[in-house]
Amino acid sequence: MIDKLEMLLALAQEQHFGRAAEACGITQPTLSAGLKQLEETLGVLLVNRQSRFLGFTPEGLRTLEWARRIVGDARAMRDELRASRQGLTGHLRIAAIPTALAILARLTTPFRARHPGVSFTALSRTSVDILGLIDNLEADAGLTYVDNEPLGRVRAVPLYRERYRLITAADSPLGDRREVSWAELAQIPLCLLTPDMQNRRILDRKLRLGGTVAQPTLQSNSMVVLFSHVRTGRWASVMPAMLAETLGLTDPIRSIPIEETEPPPLVGLVYPQREPMTPLTAALVTEAHRLALQLGDVA
Repeated sequence: MIDKLEMLLALAQEQHFGRAAEACGITQPTLSAGLKQLEETLGVLLVNRQSRFLGFTPEGLRTLEWARRIVGDARAMRDELRASRQGLTGHLRIAAIPTALAILARLTTPFRARHPGVSFTALSRTSVDILGLIDNLEADAGLTYVDNEPLGRVRAVPLYRERYRLITAADSPLGDRREVSWAELAQIPLCLLTPDMQNRRILDRKLRLGGTVAQPTLQSNSMVVLFSHVRTGRWASVMPAMLAETLGLTDPIRSIPIEETEPPPLVGLVYPQREPMTPLTAALVTEAHRLALQLGDVA
């Protein structure tokens, strides 16, 4: 039955019969037959279908919940048995919010030094997408905010606080300041992340608390796009201090602290709320605790 449940999870991910079959490495008729066999075994209709996928029935949605548990446990069992024979090997999929991508190498590099048989896939996603990927077994862990919006069914290891800087040219308005306030940011044109990003929602709230509203002249879901515009010396942005340091600022671009009126948001590693954890996830959590101690910035 595990293979049929894998098909169901693929359909939940792709929302399309053809793409789900491709993700499973099978033909669409094989997928359809497998789902039909699963329905017959369980005695309920799982999928609303005509010539295309129309969604899941209430019973199908409930079966999805069980499928995630069962498939997740089966994968954990296989990984644990393989690790007992071969040591820690396999593949880790980590999804991260754009502002946390800079810290990812400080997790993966020491991890791989300890476990050279492990490879990685790193994905840039919104905080909402990250939780969905973990829930649907499409990601093993994520880097996201852990104290700002509801996390749902995951556990978290806080890593650091996201402290903000105005990134701007030295000869631009506010460019000669040692510190700026959130209210003063209304004086300059900003390029910011798009509103679907939690970082943008955090910045919007901070600006409102400062008595102003964000009116960006450029929006993107990519920090690289924002940074490339700032480097022209004609744009300004608000970025996490750690990200600005990692990207590397050169003259005449400055990183100016923004005065904090509330505790900065916490960024951390999130992972499935499942026992036992897979050996790969357990090792990643251990690495996250090491990093948190090194950074010393969660108080």
